Amino acid sequence: MTDGETDSVFRLAYVPGVTPAKWVSVWTERMPGVPLTLLAVPAAEVVGLLRDGGADAGFVRLPIDRDGLSVIPLYTETTVVVVPKDHEVTAADEVTVADLTDEEVFHPLDDTIEWTIRPGLPAFTQPPTTADAVDLVAAGSGLLLVPQSLARLHDRRDLTYRPVPDAPQSQVALAWPTDATTDLVEEFIGIVRGRTANSSRGRAPAAPAEKPAKRQAQKPAQNGSARRAVPAARKKKGNRPR
Repeated sequence: MTDGETDSVFRLAYVPGVTPAKWVSVWTERMPGVPLTLLAVPAAEVVGLLRDGGADAGFVRLPIDRDGLSVIPLYTETTVVVVPKDHEVTAADEVTVADLTDEEVFHPLDDTIEWTIRPGLPAFTQPPTTADAVDLVAAGSGLLLVPQSLARLHDRRDLTYRPVPDAPQSQVALAWPTDATTDLVEEFIGIVRGRTANSSRGRAPAAPAEKPAKRQAQKPAQNGSARRAVPAARKKKGNRPR
């Protein structure tokens, strides 16, 4: 880290449902001179924040408009259906999209799942947010399909959820402005990818650097053994039968 980065702050945005704690912990340990600021941002706003320079990097839900951004896909989440605890869906460990054909399903404006064909019957309203849709599910007005992390985020005693394996899934990725790929961004990319502190970007491994020294140390021993081999060879020649 350069002197200019000592007083820097790394700004990390994240969308609902993503838990960046494990990466933040590694950053805090590895980069004590650079505080990390977390920015909770709605999924629909994170791309604009990155493009406007409001964050150095961010966890997003794909698909997004990638123009001007670099993106590293990280993991895919299971899609679940959120239902009241006494709903008949809870009788099974998992359900299919076809099982929801006759159910009213909410599709909030901030829906993070890309649907080719929306499942179920259209609900009487399109809630502005997932949180609003969860409230409507609790009122018995319909069901909701979301990534599992969002179901956990909006967990309530009167609701539960079941996996829907054949539904489209939400993919979480790390994104940042391509033209602003700073050393700090590279450092965070390394943390997310699981690089150790000793394998930072551009650092040569220690083992290859030691090889020349080892070869030099072996040369005297090789030369000495070669000189000792000459008398042994001559003695063998002298004992050959006539």
